[in-house]
Amino acid sequence: MKIKGILFDINGTLIDILTDEGLDEIYRAISHFLTYQGIYLHRDEVRSQYYRIMDEQLKASEEKHPEFDALALWREFLDRNTDPARTPRPAASEDMPRILAYLYRAISRQRLELYPDVKSVLEELEPRFPLAAVSDGQSVWAMPELRTVGIDRYFSPIVISSDNGFRKPDPRLYHAALAGIGAKPKEVLFVGNDMYRDVFGAARMGMKTVFFASNQGRRHMEGVEPDYIIYRFAELREAIRFFERR
Repeated sequence: MKIKGILFDINGTLIDILTDEGLDEIYRAISHFLTYQGIYLHRDEVRSQYYRIMDEQLKASEEKHPEFDALALWREFLDRNTDPARTPRPAASEDMPRILAYLYRAISRQRLELYPDVKSVLEELEPRFPLAAVSDGQSVWAMPELRTVGIDRYFSPIVISSDNGFRKPDPRLYHAALAGIGAKPKEVLFVGNDMYRDVFGAARMGMKTVFFASNQGRRHMEGVEPDYIIYRFAELREAIRFFERR
């Protein structure tokens, strides 16, 4: 097989991340922070409104696999709770939804690190293949997190579901990445950790799939089998040699 590009999922494949959105501390801190912006809500109301607006976004979507938009969510949250006669200007500023999104993620995040050998493998692959990323998530979080762990420069394009309004396995996300690297599905490997959103979606388009059996993601799906399974990221080197020999 002549490999002309490799697509990667991000969280659970490249980045080992753990978040807990149920932490009471998230909503308590945001509630306290908002008082400095002239918005007075108990933490339970912050939590309730956050999930209510998310649910409204998802229900309003006509997509089969809808994705919410964290920035739009916090913008709507501020619109609903800002009294122009009483609230200082910062709460209505363009930066405030992003600040709230960052605060939410920062408090919920408990772990953010690369899986072993990710960076060394990417260093080896970058001169040989075009690399792109296709991830379900929020770009307001994903892009800074990629920079934090030092791997953002390896991928072009980086396709994030929140920028599109739908999630994997929607084929349009894969198409966007393939167009970015200028390759056809049959010429590309997809590396991911979820049997449905990664392996099923990529294989359905004709890509060869490498399933990384990490500590995250769906490991089994009836009728779905990856072309190759790795249990440590370093094993991707041998997986690539396997496909190149075929």
